[in-house]
Amino acid sequence: MKALLWCVLCLALLVNVSTSFAFDGVQQVLISVGTGVAAIGSGVGLFLMRTKRT
Repeated sequence: MKALLWCVLCLALLVNVSTSFAFDGVQQVLISVGTGVAAIGSGVGLFLMRTKRT
């Protein structure tokens, strides 16, 4: 599960950066919002799944 979340996080960040070069206007904003939500969601999922050290 962690590997999937890392892949989603990396892919979302890559797509988010590349949309600024490929699109503009409303389409770019919508894609950026979608990939931003995916990146934040996977980041939160990874944070919640971390192992606690004592």
